[in-house]
Amino acid sequence: MRDSLRPGASLTKRIIIDRDRTIAFMGEEARVYATPRLVSDIELTCRELLMPHCEDGEDSVGAEIALKHLAPTLAGSTVEIAARVTAVEGRKVIFDVLARDEIEQISSGTHASDMSLTWQSASSASRRKPPSSGIAVDARRTADPGR
Repeated sequence: MRDSLRPGASLTKRIIIDRDRTIAFMGEEARVYATPRLVSDIELTCRELLMPHCEDGEDSVGAEIALKHLAPTLAGSTVEIAARVTAVEGRKVIFDVLARDEIEQISSGTHASDMSLTWQSASSASRRKPPSSGIAVDARRTADPGR
């Protein structure tokens, strides 16, 4: 990571809430910004802020998130996500994040990313992949705790 990354660096990104970013389980009239998509959009905004400060072969992966989703946002609305670096601790970067739509603040919290070499991240992730047979066994144990 280049030493150009300092606390106070910030980025604001505007996102239109399209159908793919909304929940579907409450019907068409209640299509609002889904919390998992909000988390993803925040993480991607933080990553976009970091990338100009990365060396070749570096990237970031999300490590922590503490987020409040405070208000619903309807499909078609525009959301602004603001990320600001509050600390750089070695390879860990901590952000304050805030999101608002045209009406009000919809989210606030913190996010942390770890900077890593892309080959190290891929290698680490592949080692953590559970064996396919273990998933089914664990699911049955969960479904029948008496076994």
